[in-house]
Amino acid sequence: MTDFFSNQALASITDHLLPGLWPLLLAFVVCVLATPIAIRVSPRLGLIAQPGGRHAHSSPTPLLGGLAMWLGFAIAIAVFAPRNLQTLGLVVVSGLVTGLLIIDDRWSMRPVVKLAVQIGLSLLAVVVFNFQIGYIGLPGGRIVDFALPIAVAVSVFWLVGMQNTVNFLDGADGLAAGVVAIVAMVLLLAAGQQRQLPVVQLSGALAGCCAGFLLFNFYPARIFMGDSGAHFLGMALGMISILGVAKVAVAFALAAPVLALAVPIADTGWAILRRRRLGASVAEPDQLHLHHRLRSFGLDARQTCYVFYAASGLLGALGLTLFGHGRVLAVVLAVTAVLVSTVAADLLLHTGWRINTPWLRRLLAERPPAR
Repeated sequence: MTDFFSNQALASITDHLLPGLWPLLLAFVVCVLATPIAIRVSPRLGLIAQPGGRHAHSSPTPLLGGLAMWLGFAIAIAVFAPRNLQTLGLVVVSGLVTGLLIIDDRWSMRPVVKLAVQIGLSLLAVVVFNFQIGYIGLPGGRIVDFALPIAVAVSVFWLVGMQNTVNFLDGADGLAAGVVAIVAMVLLLAAGQQRQLPVVQLSGALAGCCAGFLLFNFYPARIFMGDSGAHFLGMALGMISILGVAKVAVAFALAAPVLALAVPIADTGWAILRRRRLGASVAEPDQLHLHHRLRSFGLDARQTCYVFYAASGLLGALGLTLFGHGRVLAVVLAVTAVLVSTVAADLLLHTGWRINTPWLRRLLAERPPAR
């Protein structure tokens, strides 16, 4: 315990992580103030998710949460982040993806049009604002540089993949926002260890807007983020993680965010293979994602979120060990144990599960009074 509260540990937190706290708090406050306004404005714009079909909610729900999150994120960046081309690019591209996908939430774009928007905005980020994965670090300190066309292709693939991963994840109240908040904190810790203060600030702003939105989006949700919010989170997460890679040559520099998102990434990959095997469009929605299967298994929306939060936190902590954050793993293991035990207790309480242990009943049986 003294390792966590030593003078060296506290100085490291103050110098490397505290700069992320202020944008986190500002993004949180702005999002908390903007989300009720979005709830009231959504019906006037026709941005309402109607129940039925593939939607599990039981009443019409506003869909303008993505705009509230982006406002919190953008204002926090404008106040705290350094003013340079890439910071401007992050605000502009994430704002464009939010605005264009609001159109999808209102009128539903064709899948090919939506994919074209994803690729076009990713190209804008990569080519104009220089968000590029230009090399990959390998064990032993070896660096493999990418030729420009390969760097552009890899970077666009990463950004499009992040958008679709978060979009596919957004299937239960509080799920996508909570997981992205955890991944943003993983990025913040990794960047803090590498003294990348701009990335710390940007990650803090992303985590803050997610946390503020969760106050209204956790089960039962009063507002949804919609495709606009999911694509905003995916694009912002992808761009911030590229900044982290571009600033330091670390072996497997994307390991922390990739591991934290391992479950939704795997679910996205399997969904693409499943739909292609069935001859369906890759963009065709279904109810066979992992979070849907957990619901079918008997978990409610809140329990499903806990499972994903625990998995993301645990895998993200494993990724952070590459950045010297071994002690974080112990904390996350304890939190994971709490979340898993909470889900188990809920199942035992609400579903009537019973553990067949006759020896325990005999042990606890009342003994006859002594004569």
